[in-house]
Amino acid sequence: MVNKKEMNLKYIYRSLLVLLFTAALGGCNKWLELKPVDGIVGENYWKTKEQLSAAVTGIYASMIGLPDGVSDKLLSEYLFMWGELRADMVIPTGTASNDDNDIYNVNLLPTSTTVKWASVYRTINYCNTVIELGPGVLEQDPTLTQDQLNANLSEAYAIRALMYFYLARSFGDVPLQLKAVTSDDNVEQLAKSKQSEILDQVVADLTKAEPMAVTTYGTKAYDKGRVTKYTINAIQADVYLWMEKYTESVTACDKIINAGQFGLLSSGSMYYLFAGGGNSNEAIFEFQYDAQAQNPFYNLFSNTTRRYQVAPRVIDEIYTVDYVNEDSVDVRGYYAVQSNNNGIRKYAWDATSAASFNHWIIYRYADVLLMKAEALNQLDKGQDALDIVYQIRRRAHALEQTDLSPAPDDKDGVADFILEERAREFSFEGKRWYDLLRNAKRDNYRRLQAVLLTMVINTVSPDRQQSAINKYKDFNSHYFPIYYYELQTDKKLVQNPFYQ
Repeated sequence: MVNKKEMNLKYIYRSLLVLLFTAALGGCNKWLELKPVDGIVGENYWKTKEQLSAAVTGIYASMIGLPDGVSDKLLSEYLFMWGELRADMVIPTGTASNDDNDIYNVNLLPTSTTVKWASVYRTINYCNTVIELGPGVLEQDPTLTQDQLNANLSEAYAIRALMYFYLARSFGDVPLQLKAVTSDDNVEQLAKSKQSEILDQVVADLTKAEPMAVTTYGTKAYDKGRVTKYTINAIQADVYLWMEKYTESVTACDKIINAGQFGLLSSGSMYYLFAGGGNSNEAIFEFQYDAQAQNPFYNLFSNTTRRYQVAPRVIDEIYTVDYVNEDSVDVRGYYAVQSNNNGIRKYAWDATSAASFNHWIIYRYADVLLMKAEALNQLDKGQDALDIVYQIRRRAHALEQTDLSPAPDDKDGVADFILEERAREFSFEGKRWYDLLRNAKRDNYRRLQAVLLTMVINTVSPDRQQSAINKYKDFNSHYFPIYYYELQTDKKLVQNPFYQ
């Protein structure tokens, strides 16, 4: 028998999309599109634990849908574009927009809608509102316990941290807004904070959230669709890896591994990672789409007017083909790629009616294992790192042709092996550009040539290569420009250096 709580999770999401966005979050279009939430913060709100819970659910709703009257891409589409289009595994099709082609051709402009950050700051504002106003409910509702309040606050702190982590990796320096914008009267203009300050705040938020978070809500849909302690640990591992704090990254990974709550699906069951309802044992945190709240990936990947397709090197070099034994296949390629037409299969797999509602995965167990491997390698534990990589490869039946077989003490060789294994494992999951940039910038960009510039040589057309190489030699080019509209509405903002 299906648990009613689990059945109701997606119903709550859909309801909150209507109730919170339409009734409560209407207002004028101001700086960062932090819309007034007068309907939530009015005198009749923030009095009961049910209202607090609804506001927290509104945070999740903001990540899978749009407020009424707002015309924009879904957040998951931005996360896909930011994490994939600048890399080497996706190419635009003939129906792609000019903005799609510009980002692929290393010709980013401040007028590109790809670099709009409004949806991310919208979610941040919902988090800020819960963090600022949620504690007051404890005095209003005697049935709300401190533990319940703490759990709700942990979700808001963790998601705020996750959103700022995306912004820091994508834009570098960004405004750091930690106060709730609850009406037009308290909209303020902010200058940018340095990327290092953003990351410090991310760490602080996660540190605060971790002891308050729950390990389980009692149902699979809640455990995979809401923030748990393990979600926080996964974000911590990722953040510390980016910050080159490798011991801390390993510690965060081990908290998940040692919990014994997650595992790798078998090769034959990997379909259920990306289709079939999601929420598998391998999943740690994923956006809970359904038939009423659909993901954007059918139109992006699968239909006749798809905007993106698989880059040729994905089949030829990433997964490759065993011409001796045609039955030998890396199952990850099978689940990710439609080889007959270069289509992207992930997240649009079971679309049969011009739509897809597969979940968008933010973190899964394989990611934790490979993050640990990457950190261990940087701590001169190459053999331990390789043991993890081969664990991942065995699950996928990876082909011998893709085994780089680095020596354990060849740190760069092991790093390259892990980077390519991450490409095979997480293709089209919004991670590739961040993986490339993280490896290139390590040790003061010691591997810029080996990683980013080599990527340009392998992917950019010959007539554009030199221009792209010259751009990427400037570290400032690795981050997006600020969308022109934000500069018009916030006079304290200054365009990012490369685009001035």
